Amino acid sequence: MRKKIVCGNWKMNLLNSEAINLVEKIIFLLKENPAPKIEKIIAPPFIYLNEFSKKSTDIKIAAQNCSSENNGAFTGEISAKMIASVGTKYVIIGHSERRNYFSEDANTLTKKINLCLENKLQPIFCIGETLEQRTSNNQFKIIKTQLAESTFHLNETDFSKLIIAYEPVWAIGTGKTATKDQAQEMHQFIRKIISEKYNAEIAQNCSILYGGSCNASNAKELFECPDIDGGLIGGASLKAEDFVRIIHSFPTTKS
Repeated sequence: MRKKIVCGNWKMNLLNSEAINLVEKIIFLLKENPAPKIEKIIAPPFIYLNEFSKKSTDIKIAAQNCSSENNGAFTGEISAKMIASVGTKYVIIGHSERRNYFSEDANTLTKKINLCLENKLQPIFCIGETLEQRTSNNQFKIIKTQLAESTFHLNETDFSKLIIAYEPVWAIGTGKTATKDQAQEMHQFIRKIISEKYNAEIAQNCSILYGGSCNASNAKELFECPDIDGGLIGGASLKAEDFVRIIHSFPTTKS
């Protein structure tokens, strides 16, 4: 049975005291109202990884990115090996903001995924189309290409360690959200192409998250879809009550 997952991507937000207050409030709210069957992840800025990874809680910690190099003269970069050394469990790879603002291409993302796996970090690999690509009806081609170029070199064992996050670029930070049917259609398509490349068992066991302006108001409807296994949450993860409400949005009957 594939995992139900909610991952909060804090992006470049929160000063030190604000970050500590937020994580402590999330921990408190989850102690009051636990969600033991949900994998709960937060992805704070790099400078908080060490402290947060040491907290005694079932919340896992993710980095928002890692270097495509293992070590060396790369000023300002943080390697997967460094991230793993402080107890972090996950790394977000290929977020649309990294692709867009930092020109990360398929080759770069492939190297990052490989380094994460070498260091026993679980990649949360993001794929998604722009508004122009969707309106020109190229969304399925784009998604298949993004997935294939950076992950289909992996063997079955390593691919099975990935979490996939579908994030329609046109719905990130815009207030727009894919409809329930649009989101389910794409998640089902992603599972289909994974099955075609590997096999049905790997496809059915792969957690696929929705990452386009998922929030406390729409999470329940989205999480009811059979192929949506949770959310990669942006702005809503910066409010403890909203983030915990999203965690509790899964239908109890969903497998």
